[in-house]
Amino acid sequence: MGAGGFCKLPNGTVVVALNLPSPAADRPAGVRVLVHAQNRARALTRLRNLGLRAVYLRGNAAPPTPDEITAVLHHPDGLIWRTAPGTGVLGTDLTVELWHPIRALLRRPTPM
Repeated sequence: MGAGGFCKLPNGTVVVALNLPSPAADRPAGVRVLVHAQNRARALTRLRNLGLRAVYLRGNAAPPTPDEITAVLHHPDGLIWRTAPGTGVLGTDLTVELWHPIRALLRRPTPM
Protein backbone atom coordinates (compact mmCIF):
# COMPACT_ATOMS: atom_id res chain seq x y z
CA MET A 1 0.00 0.00 0.00
CA GLY A 2 1.33 3.40 -0.92
CA ALA A 3 1.35 6.70 0.88
CA GLY A 4 -1.58 9.01 0.61
CA GLY A 5 -3.45 11.90 2.06
CA PHE A 6 -6.40 14.20 1.65
CA CYS A 7 -7.34 17.85 1.78
CA LYS A 8 -10.78 19.17 2.71
CA LEU A 9 -11.85 22.11 0.55
CA PRO A 10 -13.88 25.12 1.76
CA ASN A 11 -17.03 23.86 -0.03
CA GLY A 12 -16.94 20.60 1.98
CA THR A 13 -15.58 18.31 -0.75
CA VAL A 14 -12.23 16.54 -0.50
CA VAL A 15 -9.29 15.81 -2.76
CA VAL A 16 -7.63 12.47 -2.05
CA ALA A 17 -4.10 11.72 -3.28
CA LEU A 18 -2.65 8.20 -3.32
CA ASN A 19 0.70 6.78 -4.42
CA LEU A 20 -0.06 3.32 -5.80
CA PRO A 21 1.74 0.60 -7.68
CA SER A 22 0.66 0.64 -11.33
CA PRO A 23 -2.28 -1.70 -12.03
CA ALA A 24 -0.94 -2.55 -15.49
CA ALA A 25 2.22 -4.56 -16.13
CA ASP A 26 3.35 -2.38 -19.05
CA ARG A 27 2.88 0.92 -17.18
CA PRO A 28 5.25 2.83 -14.88
CA ALA A 29 6.22 1.25 -11.54
CA GLY A 30 4.18 3.68 -9.47
CA VAL A 31 1.51 6.29 -10.04
CA ARG A 32 0.06 9.23 -8.09
CA VAL A 33 -3.73 9.22 -8.33
CA LEU A 34 -5.92 12.20 -7.43
CA VAL A 35 -9.66 11.95 -6.79
CA HIS A 36 -12.15 14.74 -6.15
CA ALA A 37 -15.30 13.60 -4.31
CA GLN A 38 -17.88 14.55 -1.66
CA ASN A 39 -15.94 12.72 1.07
CA ARG A 40 -13.02 10.32 1.54
CA ALA A 41 -15.19 7.21 1.44
CA ARG A 42 -16.71 8.19 -1.91
CA ALA A 43 -13.28 8.95 -3.34
CA LEU A 44 -12.04 5.48 -2.45
CA THR A 45 -15.27 3.94 -3.76
CA ARG A 46 -14.70 5.64 -7.12
CA LEU A 47 -11.29 3.95 -7.36
CA ARG A 48 -12.63 0.58 -6.23
CA ASN A 49 -15.39 0.74 -8.85
CA LEU A 50 -12.67 1.12 -11.50
CA GLY A 51 -11.04 -2.14 -10.42
CA LEU A 52 -8.49 -0.90 -7.88
CA ARG A 53 -9.92 -3.08 -5.10
CA ALA A 54 -7.21 -2.92 -2.44
CA VAL A 55 -7.12 0.87 -2.07
CA TYR A 56 -7.11 2.24 1.48
CA LEU A 57 -6.26 5.60 2.98
CA ARG A 58 -4.66 5.47 6.40
CA GLY A 59 -3.41 8.73 7.75
CA ASN A 60 -2.46 11.90 5.96
CA ALA A 61 1.24 11.36 5.24
CA ALA A 62 1.23 12.63 1.64
CA PRO A 63 -1.62 15.13 1.14
CA PRO A 64 -2.17 16.72 -2.28
CA THR A 65 -0.21 19.85 -3.06
CA PRO A 66 -1.98 23.06 -4.13
CA ASP A 67 -0.93 22.40 -7.74
CA GLU A 68 -2.40 18.89 -7.59
CA ILE A 69 -5.65 20.21 -6.14
CA THR A 70 -5.91 22.75 -8.96
CA ALA A 71 -5.26 20.06 -11.57
CA VAL A 72 -7.95 17.68 -10.30
CA LEU A 73 -10.52 20.47 -9.84
CA HIS A 74 -10.07 21.57 -13.45
CA HIS A 75 -10.44 18.06 -14.88
CA PRO A 76 -14.02 17.19 -15.91
CA ASP A 77 -13.88 13.67 -14.40
CA GLY A 78 -12.17 14.72 -11.16
CA LEU A 79 -9.97 11.61 -11.38
CA ILE A 80 -6.42 11.89 -12.77
CA TRP A 81 -2.98 10.26 -12.47
CA ARG A 82 0.68 10.66 -13.40
CA THR A 83 3.92 8.85 -12.63
CA ALA A 84 4.68 9.01 -8.93
CA PRO A 85 7.49 11.33 -7.83
CA GLY A 86 10.88 9.66 -7.85
CA THR A 87 10.02 7.20 -10.64
CA GLY A 88 10.85 9.45 -13.57
CA VAL A 89 13.73 9.05 -16.01
CA LEU A 90 16.72 7.60 -14.12
CA GLY A 91 14.82 8.03 -10.86
CA THR A 92 14.89 11.82 -10.97
CA ASP A 93 12.17 14.42 -11.17
CA LEU A 94 13.86 16.59 -13.79
CA THR A 95 10.94 16.27 -16.18
CA VAL A 96 7.41 17.30 -15.31
CA GLU A 97 4.82 14.86 -16.54
CA LEU A 98 1.34 16.09 -17.43
CA TRP A 99 -1.73 14.66 -15.72
CA HIS A 100 -3.67 11.93 -17.52
CA PRO A 101 -7.31 10.85 -17.24
CA ILE A 102 -7.74 7.60 -15.32
CA ARG A 103 -9.01 5.72 -18.40
CA ALA A 104 -5.52 6.11 -19.94
CA LEU A 105 -4.04 4.12 -17.03
CA LEU A 106 -6.63 1.37 -16.99
CA ARG A 107 -6.91 0.97 -20.77
CA ARG A 108 -6.00 -2.47 -22.04
CA PRO A 109 -3.35 -2.54 -24.80
CA THR A 110 -4.83 -3.45 -28.17
CA PRO A 111 -3.68 -6.86 -29.48
CA MET A 112 -1.81 -6.84 -32.76
